Parts: sequence; structure tokens; C-alpha cells
Amino acid sequence: MIFDLYTALTIGLVGSLHCIGMCGPIAVALPLGRKSLIDRSVGGLFYNLGRTMTYGLLGAIFGLLGKGIEMAGFQQWASIIMGAVMVLSVLFPFLFRGKFNFDALTSGFTGKLIFRFRKRFGIQSKSNLFLIGLLNGLLPCGLVYVAVAGAINTNDVIQGVLFMVLFGLGTIPVMLAVSLIGNLASGPVRQKLSRVVPVFVVILGIIFILRGLSLGIPFISPKTNMLTPNKEMKVKGSCCTPAKTHTMKTDTLKRQD
Repeated sequence: MIFDLYTALTIGLVGSLHCIGMCGPIAVALPLGRKSLIDRSVGGLFYNLGRTMTYGLLGAIFGLLGKGIEMAGFQQWASIIMGAVMVLSVLFPFLFRGKFNFDALTSGFTGKLIFRFRKRFGIQSKSNLFLIGLLNGLLPCGLVYVAVAGAINTNDVIQGVLFMVLFGLGTIPVMLAVSLIGNLASGPVRQKLSRVVPVFVVILGIIFILRGLSLGIPFISPKTNMLTPNKEMKVKGSCCTPAKTHTMKTDTLKRQD
């Protein structure tokens, strides 16, 4: 539990380097106005809390999904599969660069959300900034998908919410700074920082795979028997009950004699 929550916060903190390039333009364009630094900071905080709330709702949904997977007895296989997907999500765009347009898969949904964004950027109010944050939390984002995989792996609704909320809180320092300062880093610097994120995603994916394999490594891959469950089952009444029944009948016959 504690390891999962630390992981969520770390994903947010490290992933915020990726957010500079992806969500930075939205953060810079927020309608914070030209008021005092405190008032602008509060407005930026409302925006980021809106994002975090959406992430929390996603955590509840996917935590519930993880709970269903756990009840079905497939949580370790799910952890291995999600880890493999996280690793492949980094390798596939690199290996097939220029051959497939992965962004086209979500371009329609993204376009509709951006259209709603544009209508909101002319309104300067805390409630509007919060709404922009709520909508921004729904934008397709590889980093959010990584966090969602972690929420599924918690196998619990409450823990899924906590995982995604901590992920969102981890992104706030950098994103709030981007909103207040503007372009926090130059283009070349952002490109160098963005290279850290894929490496981090691959490492996290490997950890997910190790956890699913249950190799007995403390904290990283604790030992469980879910992949090789004990097939020996004791059915009530299959062994013991007939023996007891036979004994009771023998005693009854002796008494009658």
C-alpha cells in the first residue's frame, strides 16, 4: 500500500517533466488575468485541483476494475500484462516511428475537448479554471495511462482514488510554476527532460512485471501463490461427513442391541 502511494507520487513528479511539453501550452494560456501573484496562484491551483479530481474519479473506476480482476484471481496476470503494455508503449513508437500515426487514434475525442477548452479561455473565474482542469484531466495522455495502470494494480476503489489523486498532486508543482512563469524551460531543455519519462515508464513496467511474477523480492516482487494456486480443495461433506455419519449409525445399532 505505502509502496504504491510512493510510486503514484513519483510518477506525478517525474512525469511532470513530460507535462511541460504536452500540457504546458494549456497551462500558459490559462485565463489567470494580471492580478496579484497570490490571486493568480490560487487560480492556477483551482485548475490543477480540477485535473486531480478527474484523476481521482478515474482512480475509482479503474480501482473497481482491479478489484474485479482480483476477485477473479487474475491480479498477478493483470500486473504482468499491464507491465508489458507499459514497456511496449515506449518501444512501439520508437521501433515503428513514421510508419504508424498513434495520435490519430484519439484525435477526434481530443479535438472535441480542445474545442470546449477554447470556449472557456475567455472567462476569468475560479470556477471556470476548475472546469478547465476537469476537462484537461480527460485529455488522452500516455502518462495518465501509466497512472491508470497503477490504479488497476491497487485492486481497490479507495486505494485507486488515492493513487490517482497523489499522481495528480505530484504534477502540481511544475504545472503551477508553468502557469505562473510561462515557458518554464526552452525547447531544447524540454526535449532533454522528456527523454527521462520513457525510461521511467519502462522501469515502472518492469517493476509491474516483477510484482506479477512474485519472485519473493521484498516490496518489489512479494511472494504469493496466485500464479500457481493450490489445486487441493476440501469439499464439505466429501470426506469427514460420511465417516461421522457411519460412526453415528454404528453407535445407534449398538444401543438397539
